[in-house]
Amino acid sequence: MSEPTQTDGGSYLDPQATAGVDIDALRAGRSPAEQLLIDLVATPSPSGAEGACADRLVAFFEAHDREVFIDRVGNVRAPADDAVLLTSHIDTVPGAVPVRIDGEALWGRGAVDATGPLSAMAVAAVETGVSFAGVVREETTSEGAWHLIDDRPAPAAVINGEPSGVDGITLGYRGFLSGTYVATSELGHSSRPADNAIQSAVRWWSRVDSFFDEPDAEGVFETVTTKPVAFTGGPTEDGLAVEATVDVQFRIPPKYTIDDVQEVAEGELTAGSVHWIDPIPPVMQSPRTPVARAFRAAIRAQGYTPRPLRKTGTSDMNIYAGAWDCPMVSYGPGDSGLDHAPDEHLALESYADAIDVLTAVARRLTQGA
Repeated sequence: MSEPTQTDGGSYLDPQATAGVDIDALRAGRSPAEQLLIDLVATPSPSGAEGACADRLVAFFEAHDREVFIDRVGNVRAPADDAVLLTSHIDTVPGAVPVRIDGEALWGRGAVDATGPLSAMAVAAVETGVSFAGVVREETTSEGAWHLIDDRPAPAAVINGEPSGVDGITLGYRGFLSGTYVATSELGHSSRPADNAIQSAVRWWSRVDSFFDEPDAEGVFETVTTKPVAFTGGPTEDGLAVEATVDVQFRIPPKYTIDDVQEVAEGELTAGSVHWIDPIPPVMQSPRTPVARAFRAAIRAQGYTPRPLRKTGTSDMNIYAGAWDCPMVSYGPGDSGLDHAPDEHLALESYADAIDVLTAVARRLTQGA
C-alpha cells in the first residue's frame, strides 16, 4: 500500500478514494467545520489504522488552544468541562468510497458512520468548552471505549456520536454476545446411529435458534437475533476423531440479560461446550433524563420534530452505560441506513444543523438549565 500524502489542508489522503480528486478545491470557500469534515473523510481510518485521522483531530484542537493528547491505545482526548463528554469513534469499516461533493452532500467512507458525528462533536466541543474523546476500534473490539472507562472517571453526562439524523435521539441499543461452540467425537463409520461432533453442533444450534424464535414480538429490537458466523468440522489430522466448531453471535434486547442468553445456550448442550467472549450488555435510557430533554428542545429550535430511536445493533454507548451511572444518548448527523454502504454520504446542511443541536445541548447542560 502506498503511503498517504499530506496536503496543505493538513489531512492524510486515501489514494484510492481521492484519486483524481482536488481536495483543496473541495475545501475552498468552505467553513472550518466543513473543512474538518472533508479532511477526516478523505483520510483513511479503518480499525487499527486510525493514526492519521487522530493527528488531524489533534491539530484541530491545538489550533483552538485546547489541551489534547493521544492516549496509549490511540484515543484522542481533549479534557475540559466534564458536565458533558462528547465522544465518537475515529475508525471506519474498510472500503474506498470516492470522495466528492455532489448536490451539497459529502460522499466518502465514514461520512455517516461515524466521521460525520465525530467531526460535529469536535466542533461543538471547541465551541462550548466541554470534554471530547475520539475513540478507536469501535467497529472491531471497542478497545478505545473499554480503555476510556478504565482510564477516567464518569462525566456528568455522555453524548455518544452515531448517526441518528438531525431529529433522532437514540436511547437504546441491543447488547452483543459472541462465543464458540466446540465438540469432539470418536471417528466411526457413517452407518453408526450415534451423533458425531458435526451433528451435535448442528442440533445444538438448531435448538438455541428455535428457543429465541419470537414470531409475535413487537419489532426486531425486542427479539434476540441469533447468528452463526462460521462453521468448521471434519476428521482430525490423526484420523481418530471428528471435531466441530461454530462461531455464534447474539444481539440481545434490554428485556434479557447476558446471563439469560448464556443460560439458554448452555442449557441446550448435550455434547461439547461453549466458550464466551467478553459480552456487551444491552442499554435503554429514559427519555426523561436532562440530556434527552436538552436534545428535544435543541432539535425543536432547529425546526425539526424530535424522534426517539432504538437501534437493533450495538455501540460504544452500551459500554459507557455499563460502567458509568450518568445520563446518556447517542446522536449525530446522517442516515444510518447508509452505514458501511458503497453510497455513503452526508448532507452538509444536516451536518451544520447537527453541530447547532450539539452546541445548544452542551451549553444547556454546562449551565445547568
